[in-house]
Amino acid sequence: MTEIQENRTPLLQTEHLTKSFGSVRALSNVDFNLYAGEIHAVLGENGAGKSTLIKLITGVYHKDDGVIQLDGKPIEPQSPHDAQSYGISAVYQEINLIPTLSVAENIYLGRQPMRFGFVNTRRVYAQAKALLQTYHLDIDVTRTLSTYSVAIQQIVAIARGVDMSAKVLILDEPTASLDAREVQMLFQVMRTLTARGIGIILITHFLDQVYQISDRITVLRNGEKVGEHLTADLPKRQLIGLMLGREFAEAAASGETPSSAVPEGAFVQAQGIARKGMLHPFDLTIAKGEIVGLAGLLGSGRTEAARLMFGIDRIDAGELRINGKTITLRSPRDAVRYGFAMCPEDRKVEGIIPELSVRENIILALQAKQGWFRYLSYAQQESIAQEMIAALRIVAHDPSRPVSELSGGNQQKVILARWLASRPEFLILDEPTRGIDVGAHAEIIAIIKRLCSEGLALMVISSELSEVVDYSNRVVVLRDRRKLTELTDTDINETTVMQAIAEK
Repeated sequence: MTEIQENRTPLLQTEHLTKSFGSVRALSNVDFNLYAGEIHAVLGENGAGKSTLIKLITGVYHKDDGVIQLDGKPIEPQSPHDAQSYGISAVYQEINLIPTLSVAENIYLGRQPMRFGFVNTRRVYAQAKALLQTYHLDIDVTRTLSTYSVAIQQIVAIARGVDMSAKVLILDEPTASLDAREVQMLFQVMRTLTARGIGIILITHFLDQVYQISDRITVLRNGEKVGEHLTADLPKRQLIGLMLGREFAEAAASGETPSSAVPEGAFVQAQGIARKGMLHPFDLTIAKGEIVGLAGLLGSGRTEAARLMFGIDRIDAGELRINGKTITLRSPRDAVRYGFAMCPEDRKVEGIIPELSVRENIILALQAKQGWFRYLSYAQQESIAQEMIAALRIVAHDPSRPVSELSGGNQQKVILARWLASRPEFLILDEPTRGIDVGAHAEIIAIIKRLCSEGLALMVISSELSEVVDYSNRVVVLRDRRKLTELTDTDINETTVMQAIAEK
């Protein structure tokens, strides 16, 4: 790793910044440098430490060790408001403004100019209009914020943040919901700000945008800094290697073997499915007895594709088919009725219901599929739960106990059991092995392979390339919410997947 040497003093600097949550070290001895007038991208996969770094800088979290300096002087922000007083503001993907207020009211909320003890509305409007014109944005500031596009709302949030504190601006996934034209509008605003000497920290998963707009890149992995480079000096292949923790040469030597032949006949077919701001037109076919792996970096569009194919989000374009027949998914309930099942990425938030028992968690999908007027008796529930516990080797001595008492790996198995009990024909698994121990990891992989051999159609998303190439008949590679390529046979190995992600 080559560190960047600068003769000038950083605008914002951290040294040995460390933060732990219980026994988990979220950030470990991280040195970070932001210079005035630059856009510094911070990249990394889930759990890399990006959010922790930002929350320490903005006072949401308090550091365990290390130093934060602004203009060469130590600071200890105690809250986001305190950070703003130092000149540090953050704008998040979920815009923290009030949509029912006007644009002008949002910009000056809490600091409105007053006259004779009353808000000077005319001055509020005049100042807001003049402020936004410095961003080349000429809009009616008296209109309600919600009547404008997400891009305009982002710029309003940025204008408010910079007007409140004008040294460091943190943008967390600012382009996630924007189209190409809106992205360029936002980039112009960012360039305007850096020309004024403001330093911008950019958190994003869109690599093409990183290379288009950023001056410098810092890569975090597992809470540690693994690289800081000038963007122009960091090839995309090397960046991906830093993020994944695998070099191309290492991947080439890992010796994966190609998967078995693909069964004939498509069971599930997605043709040009898309949703604005979420996923570009996406094609995919999956046969029964086949595993299709979705590979790509965090934010590449893997989960978005799964959500569209399970009816969690509605498609704007394209169509889904089963055995050649077009279907419409208005909700996950429709998907379940067609024989679909999905194990989500975040089992604690979207998967298990911690207050319910193991047995109740297992029978949920089947009960929903049958309808609440065909209620499963306690004896039926117990029989199904015991069958699934035995089949998946779930360590749960008492199925009547809350599922929250189980280990992470066993909770993952409970979610899988829930969907298998509904006898699906198509199963989507999003990060099925994340956060579980080594033994449970191996068991989940074995279960995936067994389900495939039993004729189930599977779409599996995983950040672990070694997993994807191990069990997939085909691998679909995505980047920046677009499908890049589809790999088959001898092309399925870690090297080809990494090369596909890195290609321009």
